[in-house]
Amino acid sequence: MPFVLVCWLVAALMAFGAIAASDAFLEQQEVQAVCDGAALAAANQADEAVLYAEGIGTELPLTRAGAQAAVADQLADGGTLLDAWSAETDGAEVTVRCTRQVEIAFGWLFLGGQSLERTAVSSARAPTAP
Repeated sequence: MPFVLVCWLVAALMAFGAIAASDAFLEQQEVQAVCDGAALAAANQADEAVLYAEGIGTELPLTRAGAQAAVADQLADGGTLLDAWSAETDGAEVTVRCTRQVEIAFGWLFLGGQSLERTAVSSARAPTAP
């Protein structure tokens, strides 16, 4: 009889673990999707002063301030809550880093009641046709 109980306990832990892992994966996908949208919004925020002075080249000129403003606007419009985010650019490509603490199913069992940090990094470039 105790062996049967041990087998049921192991099976239950495996099932709970699969549910927790699936929940963590879905939370990661959600943070990644938000970060991707923010990176695209930032890549479409061209530096108009450079654009009007030099014209359109092979890519849109970007500034850090413009990228950060576009990311903040995108996140505010989407109603998505992130614990932290940052946007950096090299002038042609923007990189956005998004972080959120999430509670997962059965987190009390596998994480000791702690939340799980999900971080995503997205890069985007807005090329122009020659």
